[in-house]
Amino acid sequence: MKCSKCQSENREGVKFCEDCGAKMEVKCPSCGAFIAMGKRFCGECGHELKEPEKALPLDYTQPQSYTPKHLADKILTTRSSIEGKRKLVTVFFADVANYTSISEKLDPEEVHEIMDDAFKILMDEIHKYEGTINQFTGDGVMALFGAGRH
Repeated sequence: MKCSKCQSENREGVKFCEDCGAKMEVKCPSCGAFIAMGKRFCGECGHELKEPEKALPLDYTQPQSYTPKHLADKILTTRSSIEGKRKLVTVFFADVANYTSISEKLDPEEVHEIMDDAFKILMDEIHKYEGTINQFTGDGVMALFGAGRH
């Protein structure tokens, strides 16, 4: 069984991680009950418990690594996006408030993990509304909305 906190492998049936000491349980996303790891269904509400999918690492310098295929196809098939055209677009910029003071207090790997998780959440929401990520900064993201419209 893999520990949800440190990702180390443990023997079947252990109640606490043998590497980090974390309790070997998961929280049901439906009712919030705590369930022993390795179970397929919640004993309280019957909700199916799926293993969280391991996200592939993102390369923020390669847009194809984080742009959903349907958006990339739409951008590439829109002739005006290649030729250039004057358009009214919305520019979205978000960055982390007090990033410098926060990052000075944490281990660089923790900062990277926090920012990676934040970027994934932002990317999902931006892509949900057909936005295009224009650039990542150390602690922020810039996206365009409406650039793919005719």
